[in-house]
Amino acid sequence: MIANLIGATGLTGSSLLRQLLDDERFTVVRAFVRRPLYVTHAKLETHVIDFKQPDTWRHLVQGDVLFSTLGTTIREAGSQAAQYRVDFEYQYEFARAAADNGISTYILVSSVGANARSSNFYTRMKGELDEAVQQLDFQRIVILRPGFLDGKRKENRTGEKIGLMVMRWIGRLPFLRPWRPIHTDIVAKAMIRGATSTVPGKTIYTLGEVFELAGEQ
Repeated sequence: MIANLIGATGLTGSSLLRQLLDDERFTVVRAFVRRPLYVTHAKLETHVIDFKQPDTWRHLVQGDVLFSTLGTTIREAGSQAAQYRVDFEYQYEFARAAADNGISTYILVSSVGANARSSNFYTRMKGELDEAVQQLDFQRIVILRPGFLDGKRKENRTGEKIGLMVMRWIGRLPFLRPWRPIHTDIVAKAMIRGATSTVPGKTIYTLGEVFELAGEQ
């Protein structure tokens, strides 16, 4: 299989990239990034692109599956408009290019609570993307809506560390177990399982269902 990946430098994307390179079922892994990716591998193709100029890269999006883990925070983006550009516009344009080029499978990491009619900017943005990509001409679409992501971040986020500790404690309660933090390695494993499944159509996995898709309890 030939995999395309956007968001390879992020928390989930870096976990996914590592697993794709180790998985013999994927013969080519094509990563599209905004800045150089300092990873080398015999089957890795890296393309540094400007997402604002789709005419310069859309012809390169070829193969069997597109994995989409691209995203930013409002702190990093600087404004809601800038975050929307990355989290919605860039992702949607890339998905549209993949569908137009005949890629059959699309795997997207969204967010728990994603709802296009939400009053919250972030969950509304995620919901709008979920709905928009489902209108594209893919044979299979898998959308993951995990809870609090756990993993080794490059930057120090004190608030998220505190939140992670709280969610780990909450996740010990049986009736709140689906809300326990999920490591990005598990999310990546779920994405690959979703991509290699033969189930057609559109499927959304939320919270504990993401653990189940990855084969984790």
